[in-house]
Amino acid sequence: MQTLRSAPPANCEQPIDRFVADVLPSEVSQAARLRLRELAQPVSAIGGEAVFSPCSRSRVVHIAQGAARLVAHASDRRDQVLSFHFAGDLVLVPARAAHGYTLYALGACEMVAFAADPLFELARSDAALGHELLTRTLRALARSREKTIALGRKTAQERVASFLVGMAQRIGVAGDKGCLLDLPMTRRGIADSLGLTIETISRQLGELRDAGLLATSGRSRIRLLDLPGLAARAGHLPVGHLSVGALTKSSI
Repeated sequence: MQTLRSAPPANCEQPIDRFVADVLPSEVSQAARLRLRELAQPVSAIGGEAVFSPCSRSRVVHIAQGAARLVAHASDRRDQVLSFHFAGDLVLVPARAAHGYTLYALGACEMVAFAADPLFELARSDAALGHELLTRTLRALARSREKTIALGRKTAQERVASFLVGMAQRIGVAGDKGCLLDLPMTRRGIADSLGLTIETISRQLGELRDAGLLATSGRSRIRLLDLPGLAARAGHLPVGHLSVGALTKSSI
């Protein structure tokens, strides 16, 4: 369940301030900014905590610090990890309908939440805010399409390679020896996201390591040594230069 965040020290940046810095274009009106502060609900969570459980009201959540996963619940306790989200992201947690949805923190996490309906109403009256939400929604749709292709048509190795390329573009740190990933999710979380088993995830990482495409250190640190080669293993069409860490501020 959600945990309301106590007031931070005066010199500590609050989640709403991080939201303003990460999300709001400079063109957003002062009136809209004031209204956003009225609507904002600061939330904090520890790793594994359900921040928002299935309910009748949709919410938009900004990840100010940390990372989270969005999970859909079907009958008979069948869960599907829909997406992972990181600092700078906006996440739409839909209202309960045919399925329920829960946002779980992957570690210590600071967020600010908005009831979706009044936020979207405000966006209709402020073009700059509306354009930003639309842009992020289109990015989410693009990622959703890519995942649909991976789950529906790709082999286990292609799914794992696609996941790693996507993580490189969102949270990768470029260096002289490739792209470094410090993954906040467990291998079980990755497996649940890709529709595979933990054993398959480990086996495919081993095969990609043996192919010289990556190096692993522990359970969560991965260095991608050949990003174009990994993209080819993912079944991606050649697109030229692959950006690293460029898509962190992402969609709803």
